[in-house]
Amino acid sequence: MAQSPAFEQLTAGHGVLSAVRTGVGRDLVVLHSLLADRHAFDPVLPALAAKHRVTLFNLPGFHGSLPTVLPLMDAYVATIEDGFDEFAIGNDAVLIGNGFGGTVALAFALAHPERIAKLVLSDAAACFPDEGRAQFAAMAGKVTEGGLGAIAEIAAKRVFSPAYLAAHPEKIDERKNVLLGIDPKAFLAACKILQEADLTPLLSRLKVPTLVVCGELDQATPPALNRVIVEKVAGAKYVELPGCGHCPPLEQPEAFIKAIKDFAGL
Repeated sequence: MAQSPAFEQLTAGHGVLSAVRTGVGRDLVVLHSLLADRHAFDPVLPALAAKHRVTLFNLPGFHGSLPTVLPLMDAYVATIEDGFDEFAIGNDAVLIGNGFGGTVALAFALAHPERIAKLVLSDAAACFPDEGRAQFAAMAGKVTEGGLGAIAEIAAKRVFSPAYLAAHPEKIDERKNVLLGIDPKAFLAACKILQEADLTPLLSRLKVPTLVVCGELDQATPPALNRVIVEKVAGAKYVELPGCGHCPPLEQPEAFIKAIKDFAGL
């Protein structure tokens, strides 16, 4: 793909939220995963920005965005709303979220459906079962004891498919570098939210056109959890990417763009 374009640096909430922006056209907003940062979308950014004004939010604790005061989903939704307001994002925006960013995007769409026209969720869950919640608790415990670098290998295995990681073992160090750039308090807050959040009872109320894309081999948010959203949101569409892990924009950028191209108007 073509070289990524230059960025405009943005801040909202008196510096609480940071973001970068590129491109011209209809607004498209990106929320990244917990185990990745906005750079996970670098491989697909030229395609996203070809016809859109793309704003990539840095979730709380990432790249200058401050951790939320309370570990509550409502606090994240309020932060995203501030960004929509201060960055003058139009109500016809396309909102894309991956992983934890997808769960936040879903919560935002449920709270403020009038603020977006389309929702793309990549490898996201409305609620995690007990096993998934236990995994977040375990990661939080390791971070509390040994810092974010202690979960680098776990994070790599959750982000990438086994075959991809076997072919690219350097991705473990890459995950470590990303994780070390996160505020530990923000990571722990996000883990707590993912253990407690349950948006499932609200899904039938969502009227925003929704596309769910999921990697077949996602070990962090398996396809079954993604399909729950599709089953409960009226008219939602589902695309599964063969052989892909938790972060399609990073692992299979061409397939990800192909999956969302028509829906997102790329």
